[in-house]
Amino acid sequence: LIAHYGDAIKPEITIIKAENIRLMSDLVIRRNQLLSMQTMEKNRLQILPKTLHSTIKPMLTAIKNQITNIEQKLVKLIEVCPEYQTKNTLLQSVPGIGSIAAASIISNVPELGYITNKQAASLIGVAPVTKESGRYKGKRVIQGGRAQVRTVLYMAMMSAMQCNPVFKATYTRLVAAGKPKKVAIIACVRKMVVILNSMLRDGVMWDKNLAKI
Repeated sequence: LIAHYGDAIKPEITIIKAENIRLMSDLVIRRNQLLSMQTMEKNRLQILPKTLHSTIKPMLTAIKNQITNIEQKLVKLIEVCPEYQTKNTLLQSVPGIGSIAAASIISNVPELGYITNKQAASLIGVAPVTKESGRYKGKRVIQGGRAQVRTVLYMAMMSAMQCNPVFKATYTRLVAAGKPKKVAIIACVRKMVVILNSMLRDGVMWDKNLAKI
């Protein structure tokens, strides 16, 4: 039955990620988990009495050390592979994209640079989808895609809007046009994905003039 299914449907072959890529992806996920734990402990530090602070501060120190350790491992994984190094250099040439965002893209979206811009936006889950059924016309929303990468790029965009004039201008223009702030940020993330896809495809560094697309 399985052989018949394969012959009749001809599904796409799933390519297993290389060991280093899988490890890099797991490290990024674990770092996000530790960041969530760190935030929770910091919140507890604000609301619990000072007599309990001594039970929280060692936890924060341990979590911080683990985050630093993971970040060092990510850097080493990228350094051992020339292909990863090249991608990392291109990605981090974009103001707002740091080592973690670059590692997340390299490990979780290896297709970037080999697909169309529309496919890239859909793959990350930042392509707007219109909700329609008969006469009903719903709002355009994002759905699906690789949530872990989308979250990392969302956070990267928060930084990019402060230091990158292209995304700062795009965000300001959208908000001035009446777009909700979160919608404007997602639109900027979509623009970033398109730019990154083009950069990796053409093997070029960040250029703010070429990025105005």
